[in-house]
Amino acid sequence: MAKTLSPVCKLCRREGEKLFLKGERCFTPKCSFEKRSFAPGQHGKTAGRGGKGMGTGRASDFARQLRAKQKARRVYGVLERQFRRYVETAQGRRGLTGENLLQILESRLDNVIFRLGYASSRSQARLLVSHGHFTVNGRRSDVPSMILHQGDEVMVREGSSKLTYFKELSDFAEKRNAPAWLSRDVKKISGAVSRLPERAEIDGSLDEQLIVEYYSRR
Repeated sequence: MAKTLSPVCKLCRREGEKLFLKGERCFTPKCSFEKRSFAPGQHGKTAGRGGKGMGTGRASDFARQLRAKQKARRVYGVLERQFRRYVETAQGRRGLTGENLLQILESRLDNVIFRLGYASSRSQARLLVSHGHFTVNGRRSDVPSMILHQGDEVMVREGSSKLTYFKELSDFAEKRNAPAWLSRDVKKISGAVSRLPERAEIDGSLDEQLIVEYYSRR
């Protein structure tokens, strides 16, 4: 499974905002973004003003489109080739391409595990899924990018439920609210997709229109 090897705190600095890629750590003073919120690079704080690392002055339309695309990729932990396939799939569906794209990203198995509160970050959710700790509709799945549909049920695998992490998970999960498009049973560490998420239920800082514009010009 391909993955990003770069330090994730640098990704937040590149985008100029917290992407909460390290889960609970991002809410503590240990978060690196609190100490160095400027874009990474040789020139430190002098780089990226006005364009978040893309040069000085007002960012061009292309730069804003690129940053919007990169931000979405980094939030969901998706590499470029796979992200492009998601865009093509979104274009083939009825409705707004941008909204379709965000629904696809939200429907990934690793994201659903994260949204249900069974992992502190999407990267942790990917790890749990890739190790085979969850089942989808009763069948073990180790594919984090698996796209779930309305009615699909997710549950911790019986053998994994005896692990210390899952025994202590209920208290952690109960502190987090699951979105309305998902239903869950914290005691059983299970959940289901009730429907596709609406745009208002997805991260409002993501600009799907800029992403669509980026791929439209290629």
